[in-house]
Amino acid sequence: MSHNRVKGGKLDDLRQLTREGVKSIEADKPGTLVQLAYVNEEGTEVTIVHLFPNADAMDLHMKGASERAKRAYQFIESDRFEIYGTPSHGVMEMMKKIAESRAVPSVNPQYLGGFIRR
Repeated sequence: MSHNRVKGGKLDDLRQLTREGVKSIEADKPGTLVQLAYVNEEGTEVTIVHLFPNADAMDLHMKGASERAKRAYQFIESDRFEIYGTPSHGVMEMMKKIAESRAVPSVNPQYLGGFIRR
């Protein structure tokens, strides 16, 4: 999950980018089970939720993420990231690089229980 501030006057641009990006991710990243973006009532904050069945699917999702992020950072500034589960070493390294300039990732590796309905 990522929490981001929307840059002033950029919400409509972000909406368009999100529509395009969702189509691309849905078509090209079959292991990405969920990608949802929610904006607050003021249009100043957007939260993006991703769900992957395993670390390999997250790895696949992260391929090309630098380019996607570069486009998104025209419209948002990252505040923080939350990771639930255990990401691969490669994903953690990528998140650390992002953290150096933008947001601090929080990792919660221990699964206690729950379910997802389909």
